Amino acid sequence: MKTKRTLIAVMILSMALLTACSTKESADNSTTSLDDLYQQENQVFADHEDVWNKAFGMMSKSAADPNGNYADSLADTVESNKESFTDDELKTLTADIETIRKIEEQIAEIEKKNTGSDKTDQKNSSKDASPFKNFSGQDYDGNSVDESLFSKNAVTVINFWFTGCKPCVAELSKLNELNDAIKSMGGEVVGINTETFDGNKTAIKEAKTILEKQGAKYRNLSIDSSSDAGKYASDIMAFPTTILVDRNGNIVGDPMLGGIDNQDNYDTLMKQIQSVIDADSTNK
Repeated sequence: MKTKRTLIAVMILSMALLTACSTKESADNSTTSLDDLYQQENQVFADHEDVWNKAFGMMSKSAADPNGNYADSLADTVESNKESFTDDELKTLTADIETIRKIEEQIAEIEKKNTGSDKTDQKNSSKDASPFKNFSGQDYDGNSVDESLFSKNAVTVINFWFTGCKPCVAELSKLNELNDAIKSMGGEVVGINTETFDGNKTAIKEAKTILEKQGAKYRNLSIDSSSDAGKYASDIMAFPTTILVDRNGNIVGDPMLGGIDNQDNYDTLMKQIQSVIDADSTNK
């Protein structure tokens, strides 16, 4: 999981892998090309990890436009927070953004050449293949958890984080506040630290220590890296990332980026949570 921690590319890029091609050969070639481009993009972030972690912590949860060039979202984030960076950091970020823009343009070109189902079909397929349908894991005290985690809640807020991610740690106390706020509404916050996969005892001990220091008492889970949920988490390239899951185990909306210790992000997330709860009440 260590290599995944440095990757800041948005989750929407992985949707390109759902594109079906007219022949198996062309599909294989396209996937290979896309994978290469993803790796190039990921390496840009990895080369300047510290400054990108800093920038990503300032990124609005709703900043990424699924229909736009990711570089635009990054540029907007840097521009709106440029006072927080040194001149050298701004030069690095600006240069990296232009590199990412060119990579994104190549990705978009490949996607145009691919044939397949429309966006609605892709969304339905993604929903049907929810990685949380057959969920299992354990909390940090060794208690087993299954998909009933979701069926008992109108909405489950899953926050993906890792111990060395400063923006992740910074929002833990706010996530605890959120958990307390939505309990009476039928919601729950659950944390998944990607370093604690497969019951990693050392990582779990470190995560528990940090959670305690931050006053975070909501449940955190360890899951198997080979499970559907584990594979989903392993593909996350932006930390912290938060998703909403309904009581049927379906992901609702797009992954949300950035820390909710930013009040605007917190308010936006609360509105989205309320929307899922309202829909749940309507469907009863």
